Amino acid sequence: MSHQEAGERLLQESANLADKITEKQYLRQPDLLERFGENGKMRTKQDSQYSLNYLAESALLQSPGLFTHYIAWLKVLLEGYKVSQEDLAINLNLIKETLEEEFDHPSKALLLDYLEMGIYTTQMESQAGYINESMPYGDAAQSYLQCLLENKRKEAFEIIEAQLEAGVTIRDIYRYIFQPTQYEVGRLWQSHRISVGQEHFCTAATQSFISRLYSRWLIHTGQGKRLVATCVGSEQHEIGLRMLTDVFEMEGWDTHYLGANVPNGSVVEAIERHQGDVIAISVTMTYHLHLAKELIQLIRHHPATAHVKIMVGGYPFNIDQDLWKTIGADGYAPGADEAVAVAEQLLAQPATCNHLDMVRD
Repeated sequence: MSHQEAGERLLQESANLADKITEKQYLRQPDLLERFGENGKMRTKQDSQYSLNYLAESALLQSPGLFTHYIAWLKVLLEGYKVSQEDLAINLNLIKETLEEEFDHPSKALLLDYLEMGIYTTQMESQAGYINESMPYGDAAQSYLQCLLENKRKEAFEIIEAQLEAGVTIRDIYRYIFQPTQYEVGRLWQSHRISVGQEHFCTAATQSFISRLYSRWLIHTGQGKRLVATCVGSEQHEIGLRMLTDVFEMEGWDTHYLGANVPNGSVVEAIERHQGDVIAISVTMTYHLHLAKELIQLIRHHPATAHVKIMVGGYPFNIDQDLWKTIGADGYAPGADEAVAVAEQLLAQPATCNHLDMVRD
């Protein structure tokens, strides 16, 4: 299809195009060199290439929301580096101009339309926080986050223990405290309100607390259903997938968590070895969607795994809730609790049924 060819070509040409875009921007804004130096020029090229790659993935999947959400995220990130909304808008307009001049493809109009949406997104308000008092256990989540930001690990875990003593389930701790806290930590890092070191500390602390809670719930009920879970590519955002596999364990499933950086062939081999019934594939970065699609195709075409149900989740699928169909999965769920319901429904389907719509709240 022409839009897919356009996306593939744009991925191939992104580095060369980013060079030209950067040169144009520094000619148009000579003050950039004074403001950011030569290192800033290198970063402009890098950011331009990232934007082109996200634009390409959006075209491959015909999902403009993937690109506009990235631009909204990028706007907040760059503000912390003193790169203004105007600077970003100029960069996006130069990307558009360069594609008009340099990129010859029948689907170029689609790319330009997506760019216009991205340019409009730079004028929109930034995203609100992920924790508030009106959400379930919002006060506890806020206190827990504050303890982590102040490097108070002991006090943070005491908050979790107090919630458990009050009757809150471990599943609700995962859903309403750990998960929104991780989202909020990511947002605070993105807006330069916390450092990379603080972000790593918060994530490591939550991971250690998850491990400390295992003895309170880890049992084997022998239902005989098996889940294999993996991230695609070199993604390091694994904590969400870890929580998902834990929730499946709580429901009596046998789970096999593979993590990230696992070659596709090894994923297929693991599904076969563990006799998986469902494979859960996590994608956090939009530019890894094509890797998920390749993995799904490999699973589908391998005789030992062709029957396995494939479920996907992660940030891009929450943006575009029909995206899972485009890459060939059987189902999608926005969170761990919904994922269990989706997996159960997938296994209850006749063999001839290929797809399952997501569970909606």
